[in-house]
Amino acid sequence: MNHKNNNRIAAVTVVLTALLFLLSGCVERKLTINTEPQGAVVILNDEEIGVSPVTVGFQWYGVYKVRAEKEGYEILNTNRKLDRPTHDVFPLDFFAEISPSRITDSYEWTFPLEPYTPPDRDQLLQDAEDFRRQAIEAP
Repeated sequence: MNHKNNNRIAAVTVVLTALLFLLSGCVERKLTINTEPQGAVVILNDEEIGVSPVTVGFQWYGVYKVRAEKEGYEILNTNRKLDRPTHDVFPLDFFAEISPSRITDSYEWTFPLEPYTPPDRDQLLQDAEDFRRQAIEAP
């Protein structure tokens, strides 16, 4: 009789666990990076992710390194912080992960690109001469 009860408890536990996994939702995290103008190659944390606008999934919140390159424009190098939403803070994050509905965290960052202007030749030569002079005069 005790063996029968143990089998029943085990079966109920398996069924409840399976139901929990089937009913549980999850948190989907998406980040869209756009540039003005569009069409720049976007590198996120040293990994090329595509051409803007581009959307990627992510797993963590914090500071991201963003680089965008487009011919005819200055290269953009910056950092941007992605703040954690309230439902992703302990202990609420546990309930968000097992909630019966899917939670979608979507973020969009837009970065303006500056047109490239080549440096003035005469100014470059003057700057080089100034640096040479400073190097000679330095102790």
